[in-house]
Amino acid sequence: MSGRFQGRSVLVTGAGSGIGRAAALAFAREGARLTLSDLNEAGLSATAEQVRALGREVGSVCGDVAQAGHCEAIVAQALERFGALHVAFNNAGINLVPKPIADVTEPDWQRIIATNLTGVFLCMKYEIPAMRRGGGGAIINTASVGGLIGTAGVTAYCATKHGVVGLTKSAALDYIKEGIRINAVCPGGTLTPMLSEWFQRDPAVERASLAGTPIGRMADPGEIANAVLYLASAEASFMVGHALVVDGGLTAQ
Repeated sequence: MSGRFQGRSVLVTGAGSGIGRAAALAFAREGARLTLSDLNEAGLSATAEQVRALGREVGSVCGDVAQAGHCEAIVAQALERFGALHVAFNNAGINLVPKPIADVTEPDWQRIIATNLTGVFLCMKYEIPAMRRGGGGAIINTASVGGLIGTAGVTAYCATKHGVVGLTKSAALDYIKEGIRINAVCPGGTLTPMLSEWFQRDPAVERASLAGTPIGRMADPGEIANAVLYLASAEASFMVGHALVVDGGLTAQ
């Protein structure tokens, strides 16, 4: 434990599993005090217990980042419990069952936009004023390699992640002079519950994913968490509006 985030107030959405849980635990190991959010109450509680087992303070709020009231509430809890908000990792996201765009229903389109894109906007809307009052901070948004390239069958998902990249870059320029650094992480295939479910549903997708990734395997969520902590740390102090790719060589081809 290096203590890079000793005593710092860190907010993580989508903390109930996968990359969000891995990041929450990584921040905790480095001394952070955490505020966690997820729509899955059981997963959220399990992550919070793991953070407590590491001897760190933690609060949690179960809810949907697509709802402005929830985003406001998690920031308010961080401020009430810890007095400040120094780092936010806006990670909550969903995917749809893969299908061509003409087969995506309008309700499904609206749902994925609401979670993956509007949810990031709403989180930043409340995080940024809190950070401004504290003199600055760092925000990391989860995009994807799907925010940089297209992938057949996941058009809606890719659209949201392209949106997150653009949102990140523009917001970064809005607030860097106030000491708030905003960046994004773009994971490649990562063994989260969401991806594992997709692979189980269609083993051909897993075979194609492995064949298309030069490193020859999927990422562990902890590997993405390492990149998130770097972007949040003073070591990345000159990184502004950057979409950091962590994809095993996928987009190098």
